[in-house]
Amino acid sequence: MSPLATLRRMHAIAGAPLLLVSFLARLPVSMSLIGTLTLVTTQVGSVAAGGAVSGALALGEAIGGPVIARFADRRGQRPVVLLTSLLDAALLALLVAAVFAGAPVWVLAALAALAGLCMPQIGPLARSRWIALAKRREHDRERSIAAALSVEGVLDETGFVIGPALVGVLALLVHPAASVLGAAVLIGVFGALFAVHPTALPGTPFTPGQDRLARPGLLVLILPMFCQGLFFGGAATGVTAYTQSMGHADLSGLMYAVMGVSSATAGLLMASVPARIALTARLRAASVGLGLLSLPLFLAPGPVALGAAMFLMGCAIGPHIVTIFGLAERAAPPARLGQAMTLILSSLILGQALGSTVAGHAAEAFGFHGAFLVAASAAFGAAVVAVGVVRSRWYAVPAPERTRPAPSTAA
Repeated sequence: MSPLATLRRMHAIAGAPLLLVSFLARLPVSMSLIGTLTLVTTQVGSVAAGGAVSGALALGEAIGGPVIARFADRRGQRPVVLLTSLLDAALLALLVAAVFAGAPVWVLAALAALAGLCMPQIGPLARSRWIALAKRREHDRERSIAAALSVEGVLDETGFVIGPALVGVLALLVHPAASVLGAAVLIGVFGALFAVHPTALPGTPFTPGQDRLARPGLLVLILPMFCQGLFFGGAATGVTAYTQSMGHADLSGLMYAVMGVSSATAGLLMASVPARIALTARLRAASVGLGLLSLPLFLAPGPVALGAAMFLMGCAIGPHIVTIFGLAERAAPPARLGQAMTLILSSLILGQALGSTVAGHAAEAFGFHGAFLVAASAAFGAAVVAVGVVRSRWYAVPAPERTRPAPSTAA
């Protein structure tokens, strides 16, 4: 199935408007993190203050996301996502006002943490929604689920590429505060639209003994996704340090875009992989490939070679992320699918925040090679988990009777 065919299948399942709304509603996740860092650093005049406030926001997201998703699984997506979207928009706007009012850093950090706690993780909730819709298609259920996971992986990655780019553009053309306020508008408007869309999943009653989230097949996936986050943080920092050392700092965004193109294309192509190739085998291949393809970063003699290395590296990123979410869908209890997906994504966010911090210190001490070493080590760490820890028996194909109630697809 070609990337275009994959997108057509998604359109047939629920229509393009749901794709567009869910994409725009997830942009605030990356925009708010980078935007807060830029705004606080600019207004307060301290990188440490900006990092502290941005870190509080990331920590709040990582803690609050699974809790919000749990309520959405139990009470239904519509009321939970609508309430948290509007509340989060208000808190982000309040954070901006506090920055301009000269509030102490601890107050800014507390407001950022609250905003993070209330931010609905649209990506994981959209995944659970698409999976429920795909399971209605009895004739091609597995292919439809694969298509949904592939496209959702691409949307997440694209959001993490476009979000920081939007922050840079708004900060340059308008003001650093515009990016945080823009994130507030996006989550308030499109988060609400995502909540009230007719495909919103209803709540599922709790079933004692069957809805346990502490399953080996699910918990182990936190490790490779955390490593993927470390990889993102290390690679992004390394590319920035590399382009600065070459006197082409303005090319760093282009390098990320090159990686995003190959990663998105490879992620979409995962929907066409034959079902006989097990998901665990795909995970091992993608993680080992990610480690090996990170090595050319150390050998790139100039911007062109770096762009080629980034393109090759992206070919493993998309399949790695898509496969992890595919395995999570197999391992998670259907009644807690949204929370399971959010738990996996939260580990990515934490890994990226930690990776950026560690790689920043490594780049200061050893140059861009130090940051690239963080990225490569994380990639090989994911490979060790995939090859040595993950077991195929944890991811049996779910029986038809496990399918959760499917919502309407009416536009």
